[in-house]
Amino acid sequence: MLGLVTINVLIFALAIALLARWQRSGASLSKVVLVGLVIGVGLGALLQWLFADSAVLEGTIDWVNLVGGGYVQLLKMIIMPLVLVTILSAVTRLHDASALGKISLGVLAMLMITTAISAVIGISMTQLFGLSAEGLVQGARELERGQAIIERSAQVADLSVPQLLLSFIPANPFQDLAGARPTSIISVVIFATFLGLAALGIRRESPALGDKLIEGIDLVQKWIMRLVRMVIRLTPYGVMALMTKVVSTSDLGDILGLLGFVVASYVGLTLILVMHALFLMGVGVNPLRYFHKVWPVLTFAFTSRSSAATIPLNIEAQVSRIGVPPAIANFAASFGATIGQNGCAGLYPAMLAMMIAPTVGIDPLSFEFLATLVLVVTLASFGIAGVGGGATFAAIIVLSTLDLPIALAGLLISIEPLIDMGRTAINVNGSMTAGTVTSRLLGQHDSAVFDSSDDELGEPKSV
Repeated sequence: MLGLVTINVLIFALAIALLARWQRSGASLSKVVLVGLVIGVGLGALLQWLFADSAVLEGTIDWVNLVGGGYVQLLKMIIMPLVLVTILSAVTRLHDASALGKISLGVLAMLMITTAISAVIGISMTQLFGLSAEGLVQGARELERGQAIIERSAQVADLSVPQLLLSFIPANPFQDLAGARPTSIISVVIFATFLGLAALGIRRESPALGDKLIEGIDLVQKWIMRLVRMVIRLTPYGVMALMTKVVSTSDLGDILGLLGFVVASYVGLTLILVMHALFLMGVGVNPLRYFHKVWPVLTFAFTSRSSAATIPLNIEAQVSRIGVPPAIANFAASFGATIGQNGCAGLYPAMLAMMIAPTVGIDPLSFEFLATLVLVVTLASFGIAGVGGGATFAAIIVLSTLDLPIALAGLLISIEPLIDMGRTAINVNGSMTAGTVTSRLLGQHDSAVFDSSDDELGEPKSV
């Protein structure tokens, strides 16, 4: 067994070496990421075919995950410092404090609107494919997952909207900088905003001292962004490793058993992507060029299943490739990781509610139920954790509010990772779309950056 694991790891290391050599030769990040994705799928399929459910596969994936999991950990390492410093820097560079309110309102409005539309798409997909929770077989894993969901619901079922909004305010910013709560990212955004406003106050009272403080903030931002670019260069290898793990550990039988839900989910996610494109077209942005520029970000989001871990790539792509000002990009990426997630908090809970409602005698097509469902889904999208499993959190809130049996959500455990990949990519694209649309509506979009043919994630621009 050890010999086979060693051979597999050496083949994987060779693939990394070839990718690295190609990247050093000047190949664009988008192309290297795409090739890394394809190699990961190929290696994963080969491992699944040769060593399915064996100790060899488990041993190989342990080493492969050292690259994939390590890359995700590096991104998580820089999330909070990045959010804190970039929001702080963006606020101190705003000449008009009222612009902060316009940016926040624009981004939040886009996230809420797209989430509501995503819920409607989820409702439509459930009806189009005739999906229902009736008749689904509950195995041991499904029953265990259902019980876990019931236990988790006790933490959120009685949480009102005002209480949820109150949880955004950081009582202990150091705790939130450590990511201790699902709403920590929003809390860090709020903390950084207040720090920035305080710095502007110091500059008004003492211009010389204020200028020194802001120069120090700018220096720290450049330091953090240098770190971000160092980590981002590792994206192709992280994507390849993550894709190898996903494909090699997937159970084809489980996927085929719930194929209808998988297909319906991805058709719905595709329609949400079309909806994003229509919003972009509405403000004069070429969707095809936009998607070409954000491809590496969406690829990583797809393989990592973490909106929060994608924040560094999200911000960098918005600023350096799309032409969104740093202030808007930072708010869009940070808010989008925990608010208004179109896939996890919009499409998925709506589909579950529509499938489960008939099992308790509720007419899912009644106007009252549909209107309530869309409203609840939109409001419940506040504060959803931007990591794998955030969709479960959203489903708990929605199903509990509608008084539906939440344990039935455990029936989809076997295909959860497969669907969550697409949902996360859509979540991240929703946040980037919100940033792009908001920057266009506020007249702050840099068209020269967007029209540039440069295919690499470049230097961040200042506000």
